[in-house]
Amino acid sequence: MFRLTNLVIAAATVLLGPAALHAQESGDRSMTSQADKAAQTTRMADIPYGPQTKITVERQGQIVLIGINRPYIDNRLDPEATERLARAYYDYDRDPSLRAAVLFGYGERFSRGIDVDAAKSFAQSGRKLMDGPGFIDPMGRTKPTLTKPLVVAVHGDTWNMAHELFLAADIRVASEDTEFGQDENTHGRFPGGGGTVRFPREAGWGNAMRYILTGDHWGAREAYRMGIVQELTPNREAALAKAIEIAKKIAASGPLGTKASLASSHLALEESETAALAKLREQYLVLLKTRDFQEGRDAEAQKRPPIYEGR
Repeated sequence: MFRLTNLVIAAATVLLGPAALHAQESGDRSMTSQADKAAQTTRMADIPYGPQTKITVERQGQIVLIGINRPYIDNRLDPEATERLARAYYDYDRDPSLRAAVLFGYGERFSRGIDVDAAKSFAQSGRKLMDGPGFIDPMGRTKPTLTKPLVVAVHGDTWNMAHELFLAADIRVASEDTEFGQDENTHGRFPGGGGTVRFPREAGWGNAMRYILTGDHWGAREAYRMGIVQELTPNREAALAKAIEIAKKIAASGPLGTKASLASSHLALEESETAALAKLREQYLVLLKTRDFQEGRDAEAQKRPPIYEGR
């Protein structure tokens, strides 16, 4: 597992350490539950930082940090990096030991979006992106989608596809030096990664059209005014620190309740409020029977922090 000084911003600050995957102690195999076996086989592996590593993965207890690492090309995502990010999302979502994820970018900027030349070459090859199982589209355009929380920390340039990655996250933190852009129209393209859906929904029609249709860029304070940023920080290190702080708070909560909260909210957005409201009682009754529900009540009565097991 690698460790990052200054909370992972410049590649030069990354310190490498040995991988640390925790295997279950050997002993009486007959006592190992099916849940334990499943946890072993679905454990998300660390992907340590390296100059050629496009997407890094660092586990930190019950959270995981996922990093975009192509600073030599402004962290633009080529098809390979996009698929690796999609694989990381999938692995995170399937790992029962992880409860929250943080997405960030190395170097001077979060990302300037898509690597257009690489994407064009890939499209001309006739191949399909994320073709087959084992992927979750990082922009949430297709099923399956993430069922667990994603916090994003951005700094510097956050343009186009990168802005769409940002909008697809559940909670968004930005450094004050962030510059956002959704300027595909000025290049003869359009926001095909979900920006035409999420930007108007999150910021309001007029605010989104103001920037999508003109191609003008905007800063972190304007993003905060529009409501697409939840936390503003003075610098990039603070942005990542705040995102990690939020992810840890999420991880300390009951994971079953967290997933139910996300599922209910998505149902309201993607289908209807009526459908979401109709399902609330069923969702609550399921949680009522869990060990975590009782643990929450016990911890409150005993005035101690709860210890949730996700069951």
